[in-house]
Amino acid sequence: VVEAVAEPLARKITETIAIPTIGIGASAACDGQVLVLEDMLGLSPRTPKFVRRYGNLGPAIEAAIEAYAADVRSRAFPGPEHVYDMKKS
Repeated sequence: VVEAVAEPLARKITETIAIPTIGIGASAACDGQVLVLEDMLGLSPRTPKFVRRYGNLGPAIEAAIEAYAADVRSRAFPGPEHVYDMKKS
């Protein structure tokens, strides 16, 4: 694993050693790449320099949690369609 190093150094390491290198912010010169899922989906408040966000799910998740909490507090959820009836014997 080669993390947050300059591209020329990542390239040199990859060219020099016989095993595959995995880069975390170490350029495309590495044999493979890793990104933290929370970073790439926009769930982290801070985006490191080497991260490309492939989504911005944080605000949508926050909105869903807020709506759920509001429905529970107002007793709008769960409704009759979300609960089980007693079985008649």
